[in-house]
Amino acid sequence: MSKSAYVALVTCFDENENINYEATRAQVRRQIAAGNNIMCAGTNGDFSSLTFEEKIRLTEAVVDEVAGKVKVIVNAGMPGTFETLKLAREFDRIGVDSIAVITPFFISCTQEGLIRHFSTVADAVKTPVYLYDIPARTQNHIEPETARALAAHGNIAGIKDSGGAQETLAAYMAVGREMPGFDVYSGPDHLVLWSIENGAAGCISGLGNVLPDVLAGIIDGYNKGDLEAAHRHQETYTNFRTDLYGLGFPPALVKRSLYLIDNSVGASRQPALLPNAEQDQKILAILKKYGRA
Repeated sequence: MSKSAYVALVTCFDENENINYEATRAQVRRQIAAGNNIMCAGTNGDFSSLTFEEKIRLTEAVVDEVAGKVKVIVNAGMPGTFETLKLAREFDRIGVDSIAVITPFFISCTQEGLIRHFSTVADAVKTPVYLYDIPARTQNHIEPETARALAAHGNIAGIKDSGGAQETLAAYMAVGREMPGFDVYSGPDHLVLWSIENGAAGCISGLGNVLPDVLAGIIDGYNKGDLEAAHRHQETYTNFRTDLYGLGFPPALVKRSLYLIDNSVGASRQPALLPNAEQDQKILAILKKYGRA
């Protein structure tokens, strides 16, 4: 089976922090040109600062721009099952390819509570649902046994693992081997190639906003059997990640890096960390090192 890459697309804003839909559409076209699929309203898309109505309009714009050329997955996850359900039903209506559901945040959940939450959402829509685990941000972690229980649901198609631990990713992939139809997508940028070599269906990456061609090169090299090219692209991807993420919070750094390449993407909504001249110079030095500025 061919592997695939999704980019957790940034949401573009104007100087007044309103969504810049045309600039966002331009980023969609850029990813399509590279051959990458799109994740909308994810962590790198500032989903936690978007309103309910904005998420719907943003998803409509992305789906319209994609026009079937690549696949679109959109995150519906919110702290409460009630709002998550409402969003998921709207995305079902719009016609996305799949719906991601991040674990509830702020509310501490038991594993039984997570099973109930995800199952309720998956019961309510026809679109395939993907679990989305990022415990560093939500403080709720989907245990591998919980993933195995949810994999038996007829409309839960897999999981996006953004925990960063190779051991957990391997445990999810073991679930995928046991439960046909349960696909694993890796989130950590340094594990893209390792994950697809070991059974993952692909990746969902934030760093692809800055290096779309390198991400596509990893996947394309693997799919064509050119592992030398795949490893070469992965090395570039990993080194860029190490250099950039050493400066601070990854999503903010991805957005700022892209801004320094193309300022139409705008800044992140407050209270995100404000950029400063010293940090910009460090980011620019990294971009120049990799031929991006």
